[in-house]
Amino acid sequence: MTSNRSYLLQALYEWVLDNDCTPYIVINTEAVGVLIPAGYAEDNQIVLNISPGAVRDLEIGKRSVYFQSRFSGIAHDISAPVGSIVAIFAKETGEGMVFDLEDAADLESVEDLAAKSAGIKEVVTENRDKGEAGLNKTSGSHLRVVK
Repeated sequence: MTSNRSYLLQALYEWVLDNDCTPYIVINTEAVGVLIPAGYAEDNQIVLNISPGAVRDLEIGKRSVYFQSRFSGIAHDISAPVGSIVAIFAKETGEGMVFDLEDAADLESVEDLAAKSAGIKEVVTENRDKGEAGLNKTSGSHLRVVK
């Protein structure tokens, strides 16, 4: 059976927007296939605003999440396998969902990721691999467990 995480992400994203709140996601930056600009992750995670006003071309697919966002005024392509999404929540209320980490077998293959992200600049990946810093970091999230 396929993972239900992409369906839950899409539903929670729409729920947050329907309640006039700002959807944020938390990505595990150590997961295979995560492409983000270097220097923004903290403690192997990054918290990103994915509201329609903050991103362009948001795609929450069955295997990955893709969108374009600005960091320090510079546009970047962001790509993350669905299994690397740790949480989705409303900024204003903290309500949302925290996910378990999925097995590596459930993540996209490296070949699938390479084909999907062919348009993403090599510089982003090179800088991330080198661990170059100096860019502004995102602030921590205000998650709370909802039972």
